[in-house]
Amino acid sequence: MPATAPVSHRAPRRRPSVGRAAAVLVLVAVAALIPLLGPSVALEGTGEARAPGTAWITFLRAVLFAALCVQLGEVFATRLARRVPGAPLDQAPRGWSPYAAWAGCVAALGLAAIVANGNLVPQELSDLDIGRLYDTRDGRLALLEVNAFIVAALCARARRPAGAVFPLAAVIVAEALRAHPPVEDSPLLGSGLTLVHLTCGALWAGGLLYVLRMLRRWRTSSPEEAVAVLGLYARVAAVLFAAITATGVCSTLRRMPASTVLDQLTGTAYGRTLLAKVLLVLAVALLALLARRRLRRTADRVSAYVPARGEVIALGVVVVLSALLTAVPVPIRW
Repeated sequence: MPATAPVSHRAPRRRPSVGRAAAVLVLVAVAALIPLLGPSVALEGTGEARAPGTAWITFLRAVLFAALCVQLGEVFATRLARRVPGAPLDQAPRGWSPYAAWAGCVAALGLAAIVANGNLVPQELSDLDIGRLYDTRDGRLALLEVNAFIVAALCARARRPAGAVFPLAAVIVAEALRAHPPVEDSPLLGSGLTLVHLTCGALWAGGLLYVLRMLRRWRTSSPEEAVAVLGLYARVAAVLFAAITATGVCSTLRRMPASTVLDQLTGTAYGRTLLAKVLLVLAVALLALLARRRLRRTADRVSAYVPARGEVIALGVVVVLSALLTAVPVPIRW
């Protein structure tokens, strides 16, 4: 009998669209340029003074937020996948958590060094005053974040990587407390809003990233299970988006009273950065709706990967804008 050629069950690769590739490159370039040019653009014509080291603080906090999203998202997405019968978890994509945790640790160390130099970027080792890390509230919070990321990195290599949830929760609590010092009105309320906002944002962005990596890995071998994980994520993401929106609105009204919001959205660096973030989140929401619409189709539900991929890239830019939001001056209540 003549030998028969082996049949490949692998789906043919689609040639990447030039338009999509260009859009991805533009979004990546924007995310990279935000720490460098964002502070100058946001402050242009506002009359507000630019704090020293704003670009470095934006970059380091963007890395810290991204590390938080990646590791927390992997734990979250893995838990969702366990709820799908037949999901091949033994063939899950390799986790980026160990690398993300160490990147977050380096970023936290950089931010701690800035605190140790009186909130200025140190030029040499002699500029650092280690005592300031133990004697000030911001210093202790910075040290907590460094140690928490070290523990998270160790958890990522352990037999139960889900244990990283606890040190990552400590990072979120530290960020929430840092963002609302005791001198402001009702700081505990502000910290609570930031806590929920940051947690939901990290789960949304990081969870989607790992779910899409699962979908890409399983779409030829276990497409139904991959789509089921994405559908399960989409339902949870709707709740996360609602919580992000509610806490974001409340936090904005705490920073800017309702009667001054429109003026401050265009007249202050904080308002401009917030406006850019809101517009981008709206675009992300539209992409999410398009992905959910494709998921409801009976045929070719894997096509939901395309808008979802655009959603996660746009969320990456949102993360960088969130970092810039922590570095620009807080608006003065009128």
